[in-house]
Amino acid sequence: MDRRESLKALAIGSVSVGAILTGCDDKKTTEDTKKPGGDKEEVYGRTPEEKERDAKLKADKYFTDAEMKTITVLAAIIIPKDDKSGSAVDAGVPAFIEFTVKDQPRYQLPLRGGLRWLDVQCLKHYDKAFTDCSQQQQLEMVDKIAYPEKATPETSQGVNFFTLMRNLTATGFYTSEIGIKDLGYVGNRPNEWDGVPADVLKQYNLAYDEKLLPQYLKIEDRAKLMTWDD
Repeated sequence: MDRRESLKALAIGSVSVGAILTGCDDKKTTEDTKKPGGDKEEVYGRTPEEKERDAKLKADKYFTDAEMKTITVLAAIIIPKDDKSGSAVDAGVPAFIEFTVKDQPRYQLPLRGGLRWLDVQCLKHYDKAFTDCSQQQQLEMVDKIAYPEKATPETSQGVNFFTLMRNLTATGFYTSEIGIKDLGYVGNRPNEWDGVPADVLKQYNLAYDEKLLPQYLKIEDRAKLMTWDD
C-alpha cells in the first residue's frame, strides 16, 4: 500500500479532512504547520485577541511526553519520509495535533482514549507499550486498525482512533510547507508575458507592430516579428 499517495488523495478530495482544518475555532490557519513545531513569529491577519489566545494555547500542554512519543511514532508510520519529501514528523505534525486538541477539545478524549487502547493492546500481545515495541510489532498492530473493512469488532475503538489520527496527520502534513511542496501545488505566481509565440503568429499569418513592441512586450528576438497582418 502506498500510504503517501492514498493520503494525498484523501487530503485533496475528502470532506472529512477539510472539515477538520476549516472547522477550527476562531478560524485558525496554517501558522502551526509552516514550520516543525508550529513556531512562527508573526501571522498576518490575526487580531490581538486571536494572537493572545494562540499564545495561551501554545503555552498549555495537553498530551504527556509518553503520549506525544506515541503520536510521533504513529505520524511517521502514516506518512513516512521518502525520496521526494520528509515525513509527517519532519512537517511538524505532532505539534499540529497537540495544538488542534487544545483548540478543539472534542478531539481530546477520542485521541487520549485511543492512545491508551493502543498501549493496552500492545501489553496484551507483546507485553510492552506501543513505543517500546519493535518496528515490526508496531506495524502489525497498526495493520489491525488501519483498514476498517478488514478489522474485527474487537478492534472497533482502535479503528476509530486510527482513522482520526490518520485524518489529522494528513491534514497537518498537507497544509505544511513540506506537504504543499509534496503535492506540487504552486498557487498563483507573478509572471511576465512575452506575447504570443512567433510560431503561433506565423501559423495565423499575424505579427506584432514593431513600433508597439517596446511599449508592451519584452521579447529578445523581435526581428522574428512583423507588423500585424489582418
